Amino acid sequence: VQLQASGGGLVQAGGSLRLSCAASGRTFSSYIMGWFRQAPGKEREFVTTINRSGDTTYYADSVKGRFTVTRDNAKNTVYLEMNSLKPEDTAVYYCAATNWYRPFGYSLRDYEYDYWGQGTLVTVSS
Repeated sequence: VQLQASGGGLVQAGGSLRLSCAASGRTFSSYIMGWFRQAPGKEREFVTTINRSGDTTYYADSVKGRFTVTRDNAKNTVYLEMNSLKPEDTAVYYCAATNWYRPFGYSLRDYEYDYWGQGTLVTVSS
């Protein structure tokens, strides 16, 4: 599967953005999807993940209550709605996919993902 992330940009603190990740192929619904981010000078970190059917999600504590992940399997797309953005949310955001079995139906670990998008930059100004 090929992934194309979009929707990044410059936003003021407290603002909102919605990222999209479009996947190629006809088996999108068989993939667990995740979002990760990497801030300048920092390691990549987990943001959120969503299971194949879209009814189970998991968030990093740093974004819980502010970010929402959803997917539309008919459109082969996963979304990341980001509200109440903070300067510390500034990073390149990556979507990722895996179709391996995971006990809880989702995955928090970047090494468990096989496919990655190119990333989209989100900059939050104070």
